[in-house]
Amino acid sequence: MPYLCNSPSLTDYLADSDIADYHHPAIQSLATELRQQAPDETTFIRLAFEYVRDQISHSWDIQSSLITCSASDALAHKEGICYAKSNLLCAILRSQGIPAGYCYQRLTLGDTPDTGYVIHALNAVYLRNAERWIRIDARGNKPGIDAQFSLDQERLAFPIRKEYDEVDYPIIYSEPHPSTIQVLRQHNDCKVMYLHGLPAEL
Repeated sequence: MPYLCNSPSLTDYLADSDIADYHHPAIQSLATELRQQAPDETTFIRLAFEYVRDQISHSWDIQSSLITCSASDALAHKEGICYAKSNLLCAILRSQGIPAGYCYQRLTLGDTPDTGYVIHALNAVYLRNAERWIRIDARGNKPGIDAQFSLDQERLAFPIRKEYDEVDYPIIYSEPHPSTIQVLRQHNDCKVMYLHGLPAEL
């Protein structure tokens, strides 16, 4: 699937912000540590992805009521839903000068359409040596979900089921979609938010 950037400049995919706050000392420290383990940029991207996927718990998976939003918040509490985890991965990558953005899917909340739909967030990262974007999904693996870092074939958390009207949006956003940040800031209980508050459309 061809990707469409909502901004024409790669510089916009390197921006520091209150959400992807890579100026935060904890993010700088983690990124430096991961960079020291990586012989090249591609390895660093993989290590950053695996860290957020494996070391930052998905709040629903651990049945936590805590809501995190910014990258530094997710790192401090070691948890977040996909919106917060994508903020963290974006910040880690950008802190090392690697363009990163946000992508979205419309999925069923449960296994079937009668459960309703939700917007799921993942990341895109620009590979300079290949001059192309790839998508990676650090949501967090569990039985039935096996997202991996892959240069050749996408291995995302959720395959799109068109027969259920699920949608894979082709746009790579330079900033998180406002609806994803709004929902995190409007709620105070993650379990209630997850079941009843997540946006169903972009």
